[in-house]
Amino acid sequence: MHKPTDPDFAARVLASFQRQSAMALIRAALPRIEYGITEIHVPHWDGIEQQHGYVHGGVVGMIADSAAGYAAMTTVPASASVLTVEYKMNLLAPADGEKLIARGQVVRAGRTLIVTQAEVFAVKDGKETLCALMQQTIMAMHGKADSKTSNNKPETNQ
Repeated sequence: MHKPTDPDFAARVLASFQRQSAMALIRAALPRIEYGITEIHVPHWDGIEQQHGYVHGGVVGMIADSAAGYAAMTTVPASASVLTVEYKMNLLAPADGEKLIARGQVVRAGRTLIVTQAEVFAVKDGKETLCALMQQTIMAMHGKADSKTSNNKPETNQ
């Protein structure tokens, strides 16, 4: 993989993550940001469960998408942002544990398309169980920064 084009990629990624209302809604945290790698943690709580008491597969997909997407964002210039254009996920085991960890990483970073992958683990009694695998394609949007302001309201032309 290439070297970072933006030396402040970690601060830019964290600021973007903090503007995502959806991540706040599920109580997600982004404790790891490295070039080409990020990690998202979500505690297991009843607001994200499905009918059997496991974390809902939609939440599993959500954190896999964001972890891999933010890994991709570490590789683009400060003047660019990223957008998921496709992903394929396999749910391998129930998301059953005290928390979930989504580990995203860049497989190949091109100028326009970035291929990533994510693994999602359920952590129970200190043991990690792989519950999902995802492969993703990200589009780098050069010259287009994130479209939300820091106050979590979409920008308007009023």
